[in-house]
Amino acid sequence: MQYEWLRFILIGVGVVFLIYMGFITWRSKPSEHSEAQLTMMTAKKQVLFAMSVSLLNPHAILDTIGVIGSSSLVYGGTEKIIFTTTCIVVSWCWFHGLCFAGRMMKKIDSSGKLLIILNKVSAIIIWATAIYMIKSLL
Repeated sequence: MQYEWLRFILIGVGVVFLIYMGFITWRSKPSEHSEAQLTMMTAKKQVLFAMSVSLLNPHAILDTIGVIGSSSLVYGGTEKIIFTTTCIVVSWCWFHGLCFAGRMMKKIDSSGKLLIILNKVSAIIIWATAIYMIKSLL
């Protein structure tokens, strides 16, 4: 394969990124941000804040390139179009599910203890994904 070295690098970067994000997630604590602070911003400030979180977020950029990008290397032609479409649909479903879950979480667990447990489970899932990616190299 002509670009095997590129696949190796992308998967390697993705694995390192996932391991790092797993540790960050494992150690994270619930946020103390006030919802009133966000709702009191003007529409322009809210849009700029959302854009900065989305477009200037190195986590999102590395995730897109290192994880999704390296995973897409195994597909070609129609399969790549299906993979891309599926990534978009799953991303949107996940985003809306997280929005809903965040609202419910705040109502159910105001102390933040459940969120700490969810962070630990998320870190384990992230590390399992890194292991799966390592196996794809072998």
